[in-house]
Amino acid sequence: MAWEWRCGAILAISTGSVVEHMTESVEAALRRPRKRHNRRPVLTMLRTLAILFLLPIATHAAWWVSHNSAWSWRSANWSSAGILPPAGVNPEATVHILAGRTGGWKGIFAHHTWVVFKAAGANRYTRYDVVGWGRPVRIDNWAPDGRWYSNEPRILVTLTGARAVEAIGGIERAVASYRFSDYGSYRAWPGPNSNTFIAHLVRAVPSLAAGLLPTAIGKDFTEDLVYAGLTPSRTGVQLLVKGLFGLTIGWVEGIEFNFMGAVAGLDVRRPAIKLPGWGRIGVP
Repeated sequence: MAWEWRCGAILAISTGSVVEHMTESVEAALRRPRKRHNRRPVLTMLRTLAILFLLPIATHAAWWVSHNSAWSWRSANWSSAGILPPAGVNPEATVHILAGRTGGWKGIFAHHTWVVFKAAGANRYTRYDVVGWGRPVRIDNWAPDGRWYSNEPRILVTLTGARAVEAIGGIERAVASYRFSDYGSYRAWPGPNSNTFIAHLVRAVPSLAAGLLPTAIGKDFTEDLVYAGLTPSRTGVQLLVKGLFGLTIGWVEGIEFNFMGAVAGLDVRRPAIKLPGWGRIGVP
């Protein structure tokens, strides 16, 4: 009996030790994957942000530094680029959205956008911009197709005839209702800025929605902290947080992810990718 008791005691102690060791091993094994699991989404998110946002901006910054020719307002060329015909050539009402890469370090990230229009039979264009000094909303301060910081503009949208007549009425009403037209209301980032102004016009005239480039920093600025509703083109939906973060899905806008005002995404309607800094790359 004494021998059996001693064997039983030894077996119990051994079994207890094994069970304790197994328990500790299982708990340790369970802890390790959980830690890795908690870190994995964070690491994945950081890698995604680096690939989608930081890498394109870094490469475009390097390209911009070697190619930009205007680092100051005074040294820049603001003359007409000659890409619009004289207003009197075509008697129809006409509306254009144009954009030119901005200057200095801001050119790494952004385009400046403006609207030009003329009524039927008019022999001159009217141009509306928003700028960061004095009263933000400016009328005819530069040539309709003037270079912006020496950069030749692009015509993004053109409406003519009856569509233009309707759009001009909407544009003029939207200009009058723009809330950020007082001295000191302009902010380069995240807005309200020149692209916030054009986005406001586009919401009033959705047919101009293709004039909002992914590099139109400020186009997603919202007065409210959070905006959830239709896209400017009214062909999709978007969720925006003060122009700093957001998701947009629309037929005209495509798929856009906004991070700190920069945009990455895809254009499905006219196949293209959208990269921060570089902008839209694909079918014109």
